[in-house]
Amino acid sequence: MTENNIENSKERVTIKQLPRNVWAVGFTSFFMDISSEMVLNILPLFLANVLGVQTSIIGLIEGVAEATSSLLKMFSGWLSDKIGGRKWLAVAGYALSAISKPFFYIASSWGLIAGVRWADRVGKGIRTAPRDALVADSVTKETRGLAFGFNRAMDKAGAVIGLLIAALVVWLTQANTLDLSKPTFQKIVLISLVPAFLAVISLAVGAKDVEVKGQREAPKISLRSMGKPFQIFLVIVSIFTLGNSADSFLVLRAQNLGISVTGILVMLAVYNLVVTLIATPAGSLSDRIGRRRLIIGGWLIYAAIYFGFALAQSAWQVWLLYMTYGLYFGLAFGTANAMVADLVPENMRGTAYGTYHAVIGLLAFPSSLIAGILWQGVGAWSGFGPSAPFFFGGGMALIAALLMAFWMPKIQSEKPV
Repeated sequence: MTENNIENSKERVTIKQLPRNVWAVGFTSFFMDISSEMVLNILPLFLANVLGVQTSIIGLIEGVAEATSSLLKMFSGWLSDKIGGRKWLAVAGYALSAISKPFFYIASSWGLIAGVRWADRVGKGIRTAPRDALVADSVTKETRGLAFGFNRAMDKAGAVIGLLIAALVVWLTQANTLDLSKPTFQKIVLISLVPAFLAVISLAVGAKDVEVKGQREAPKISLRSMGKPFQIFLVIVSIFTLGNSADSFLVLRAQNLGISVTGILVMLAVYNLVVTLIATPAGSLSDRIGRRRLIIGGWLIYAAIYFGFALAQSAWQVWLLYMTYGLYFGLAFGTANAMVADLVPENMRGTAYGTYHAVIGLLAFPSSLIAGILWQGVGAWSGFGPSAPFFFGGGMALIAALLMAFWMPKIQSEKPV
């Protein structure tokens, strides 16, 4: 079904009716997440168990990795608006991430791991804003939430498969031990290369650029030109993100409470399965009732989960919390992406997505660094312990949810017209 047919249809649109570009991006996300989730979720375990790196350094690596990609996200989004093309910038970003992954195999120090991690994030910085803008260009406002929800579901479906593959490798090579070994990590890295390159092929072959009116007017990177509602949205998201440290700390917390490497991977797979099941219907629901309600609900769930991680005393509690964490992600993450397109003019979507992801990425550095320092301290100070970063994250999420409820203007994002 074409975009015009979708717009004119009075029946509720299903995922089968979404345009080819949305499916191409979906399969690209699917394959890349198979690859990435196999490696990146056990990377903090490799750093901590094999290389003996402290959480403050892990937080530094994760934070700088995201910050490295942030300015690139802004520039690549702006560039896609200027040249009137999204696809090949996105393909280049996915290709760089795929090419960088083999170097995890030979990395033997945290400095080398950091370099490879940063190269991977450069690829993400190049691809993210053009990819999201391509999805937004390919659908109508009435199906935008569904499209982004579907993309998030495909992303997380890949994560489920990737994590289960990694769990199987860990189980076959080192059984149910608590710590990760270097040979096991290297085997997983090698297997991850196949889906990484399939992701690049899927986008290069399956997607095509959409001509957007006014796209070649080369917009300025200016928050004022994007409007006050978008500026307020960025402020609120920034507050939430400051407490949203890297998921590496959730993984380390799980190990801290006695869950084995295999158990962690299976737990993460279940979490991603929850997101897969929720993201598409949640996106469709946001098309009907507005984005704000789902985002607020997701952030409140996030706050409760993080307080739960702070207070958890046993492995079964972590399992329950991590499954509920999938509910937050399914409700809020893709919905927030769709909200960006609601708030800005059509010819500035790439720039807006670049700005949005850049702000989140830049704040990932202090958020992860703060979390690592709160946990294990820095220098002679030993920190507040493993509960501290989760109390901080939960509090920031509560503040953001209240601001979204009472400060965010009621416009298109509140109820589609």
